[in-house]
Amino acid sequence: MRFVLRSLVALVLTCLTLGLVGVGVVQIVQSRSADASGGWPRGGGRERTFAVSLQTITLGTATPVIRSYGEVEGARVLELRAPAGGVLTDLTDDFRNGAAVAQGDLLFQIDPADATAARDRAAAALQEAQAALAQSIATRALAEDELAAAIAQRTLRAAALDRQQGLQSRGVGTSTTTETAELALSQAEQTVLTRRQTILTQDAAIARSEIEVLRAQIDLTEAARTLSDTRYLAPFDGLLADVVAVSGRRVSQNEQMAVLIDPTLLEVAFQVTNAQFSRLLDARGALMQAPVTVSLDLDGVPLNVTGQILRSGAEVGEGQTGRLIYARLAADGGAILRPGDFVSVSITEPPLSDVATIPAAAVTSANELLLVDENNRLYAVPVRVLRRQGDMVIVADAPAGASYVMETRPQLGPGVAIEPIVPLGEAPVVEALPESIALDPERRARLVAFVEGNTRMPPDIRARTLAALQADEVPRATVERLEGRMGG
Repeated sequence: MRFVLRSLVALVLTCLTLGLVGVGVVQIVQSRSADASGGWPRGGGRERTFAVSLQTITLGTATPVIRSYGEVEGARVLELRAPAGGVLTDLTDDFRNGAAVAQGDLLFQIDPADATAARDRAAAALQEAQAALAQSIATRALAEDELAAAIAQRTLRAAALDRQQGLQSRGVGTSTTTETAELALSQAEQTVLTRRQTILTQDAAIARSEIEVLRAQIDLTEAARTLSDTRYLAPFDGLLADVVAVSGRRVSQNEQMAVLIDPTLLEVAFQVTNAQFSRLLDARGALMQAPVTVSLDLDGVPLNVTGQILRSGAEVGEGQTGRLIYARLAADGGAILRPGDFVSVSITEPPLSDVATIPAAAVTSANELLLVDENNRLYAVPVRVLRRQGDMVIVADAPAGASYVMETRPQLGPGVAIEPIVPLGEAPVVEALPESIALDPERRARLVAFVEGNTRMPPDIRARTLAALQADEVPRATVERLEGRMGG
């Protein structure tokens, strides 16, 4: 039985082997016959093609733009603090958040009673010191007269001594009289020394009096400054913020009353990558003073302000990359922007020549373009990607006039046959819609009425929108947004 089973298995395997060998022989014969006839018979498989959109490469000059986001900061922000303690007796009506003040305006005044009394006491002390100085000067003048009298008396005593000595030498005078004259001369000498000592004492008294006068003058100046500090005047034109002062409130010295912001001196701080920062350096490695455009979107109303790069940040924050750049905004930016606004920043780079601007989807991961030959087959050409501008890229080394695939796909590659959606050289020209349009009176009135009746719109945005609608040409985006809300 085993022999029979093994024989059957061997027979089956032999048949399978012979069948496979026969199939192989048939395939070889068919392939040789196909090669001899020039290909497979018609009616077999057909090459697959793909429909793609093409565009022609046009070389020209492109101006790259670096785009970033930043925050507006005040370049001159002053904390208004009370220079002295006391009660607020006078507070201007414009001392409120957001109020505009001019340089020299009185902002607030602290009760000047204590400062006035201190000033008067300092003035009285000065008068007292001046009187003491005058008395010292007069006393010294009197001491000089006394010294002159003592010197004259000493001269007389010396002459009397000479006369007594002459009489004694002739035998007329006595020694007692001569001794008396000598004692008188000695007393006169002592009196002269005493008067000179008095003059020195008066000189020292005058110096001390002058010092007292100077100290009193300093005290008076300080008291006058303290009195003037009770009236706080605006140091420059600006807007008030963080106001906490109320008339009648008692404040302490150096207490913050408000913050004064100069709207004409604003800066924007924004972050750029290291590659973008390197493109903003000149040949010496210094940061270029390139122009910037700051844009603020107020509920669909774009507001632009120009500026100029000033400096870069002193350090890189922990956990951050790139560089922080500061740009000074134009003086008219204060009418639109406020410190703390989050804005978009655009920096115009130097133009690039002999380049092409194409969609980013047209460049493969290997930085190649898929071009089309005369047989509608694709082939790859390497290009240099210079800049990426959103959905577009600026490339160099692209062949001018060639047609490229606008969007690459995994199934597209060199040698693939395609069917162009748009014939070469016959791409329709689409005119760009204008950014702003002119409104007829009826349409303008309808939009103005809608904005004025919209109670959910903030007052400042409503005012800016109404001002934009009154212009000769209104931004198309604003009109479409408003009409979309109106249902028109």
